[in-house]
This record gives sequence, C-alpha cells and structure tokens, in this order.
Amino acid sequence: MKILMILPEFEEGGVERHVLWLSTELSTLGNTVSIVTAGGRLEKKLPQEVRVVHLPVHRKNLFTAFFSAVRIAGIARREAFDLLHAHSRVPAWIAWWASRLSGKPWIVTAHDRYRKNAAIGPFLKADGAICVSEAVRSHLEGLLPVNSVVIRNGIPDPSARWQRREEPGPFRFLFVGRLTRRKGLQVALSALSSVKASPWVLDILGDGPQRGELEAMTLALGLAERVHFHGFRDDVGTWMASSDCLLFPSFDEGMPLTLMQAIRVGIPVLASRIDPVIELVGKSEILLAPGDVDAWAKRLAEIILDGNPAPRFDPAMVPTAGQMAQETIGFLEDVRPG
Repeated sequence: MKILMILPEFEEGGVERHVLWLSTELSTLGNTVSIVTAGGRLEKKLPQEVRVVHLPVHRKNLFTAFFSAVRIAGIARREAFDLLHAHSRVPAWIAWWASRLSGKPWIVTAHDRYRKNAAIGPFLKADGAICVSEAVRSHLEGLLPVNSVVIRNGIPDPSARWQRREEPGPFRFLFVGRLTRRKGLQVALSALSSVKASPWVLDILGDGPQRGELEAMTLALGLAERVHFHGFRDDVGTWMASSDCLLFPSFDEGMPLTLMQAIRVGIPVLASRIDPVIELVGKSEILLAPGDVDAWAKRLAEIILDGNPAPRFDPAMVPTAGQMAQETIGFLEDVRPG
C-alpha cells in the first residue's frame, strides 16, 4: 500500500513516537510511507525509504490548513497514494479536506481522550478510525465513524533489559514525559519531599512548558541536589534499564507509550490508577489515585524505607511494533476501496 501520514510535528511526544515506530514497521513490511509534518528532531530516526514532506500542518489556522490540504491532495493524486492517515486533530481537518479534493479515503488515529468539541468534528467524517485503547473509544463513542477499531500502541524490542542494581548508592527513581501538569510530576515531587531523610535521586527525562515551574518547585521543596532535569533524551530505554523504579503519576492518557516501554524493559513501575493504565495492566489495586500526594508519599516511603518494591508487569501484555503494524495494515486494507 501507499500511505500518506499527517502529524503536526516530529519532536518529542507519544504521537511522534507512535508514527516513527509505525511508519518504520510498515516500510519494513513493504509498504510505501510518506509523512507530512512541520518537522522535528525525530525525523533523523526514520528509515531512508520513508519520505518526509514539510508543510505547516501544526498551525491552528484556517488558511494554512487549507493550503496544506490542497498540497496534500495534489501529492496524493500525482503519486497514487491509497489513503491518507491523520494523527491528531488539526491533521484530521486537513486530511478530510484533502480527501474531498483528491478522492482518496482517509482515516484518523485517536491518540487521546480528546475534549468533545468542534475540534474533533472531522473524526465522524473519516472512512475509518483507530483508537489506541478501549478507554479512548469509549470516551469518543458517538463521535467516531462506524468503521472504528482499537489497535494498541506497539513498542519496538528494547535494546536493554532491566536488572536489579547490586552496587551501593541512592535509590534511583525515573520520570519520562512531557513536562505539563497533566503528567503529574508535581505530585511525585510533593510526595518525595516527605521522604527526604532517605537516600534517593530522581532523574527527569523530557521537556515542556511546565519545566520552569517544576524546577522552581524543586528548589522550594529543598530537592535541588536530588532531582535532576536532563531535558529531551533519545536513550530512554537505557535510562529505564539502569534505574530502580519508574514513576508514572499521570492524570490522564490515551494509551501511554512511556509505561508500555517501561513494561517491555522490565523496570518496576509506580503508576496512576487511570482507565488506560488499568486496561493495560489488568489490575487496579496496585495503582495509586492520581493527584493523591499522601497516597504517593506513603507508597514511596514503603519502597525506600521498607524495601517493599513497586510492581513489575508482564511484557507480554504490550504489543510489539510489528504486531501494531500488522493490525494496522489489516484495517487499512478494509478501508481501501476495491
């Protein structure tokens, strides 16, 4: 098949990682994949055979969106693409218009439990929709086309596996994610401040609009010597394999790639009790209420002081990137005319 994907940017983020891994696997299976995006640092990780077209598909602007749709429609017609595949909300509008102009079918992947407003209006117009979890599909019920399926994110095989550290030193917590309030890092910091008497450190991988606020919070809590902000890193798997516990305090997710990657690596995880996480791990009693600082502080103290470890989950629960690609191709074949 010839597939034209559209996503806003190719910087750090779950949607970007999903498209990187999916397009790589689809290409490996013999499909032709092109990606329309505003660009970003993850482009360099794409295989050479995946072409990138730069257009301003990240801007929430009617004129630039329609301009992009016209350009994409022209590419789709000239190069005989089979279908358009939108990732995120602005690309869904663009794909819908490009489909009308080119006559090519289009689908959308719903990566999150989006707000139910006009921004997701085109979803219902798509020829098909993929949801990354049952939680997402349930949330968007009535706002998706009839031809909708759940295909979980798939994770590439990790280059490193977690093993319990034997060398002495402080307990090493790890946080990976975009630095926004939704990811809940402020909850973890508040909870950790109550166990300052014990030796631990927290490494934070990621960047985002809340970084300055979180760094100021770290100083105010007296944690500056224990909490280290490393910014964007592309060796997350190595960090997971060499840390003691991943903290995943999110308030909401679609189907969290960071958590799925951690499970594949094998690191113990302390995670929020939110629907997509329950769906993934199949248990709720070992998860913590999002935003409950006291509950997080109590469990962190048990880990550090009492040696009561965070749970480890079965890697078999997480699909591989290859499995995700195979399921996606099966769905796309159903959508493609003829």
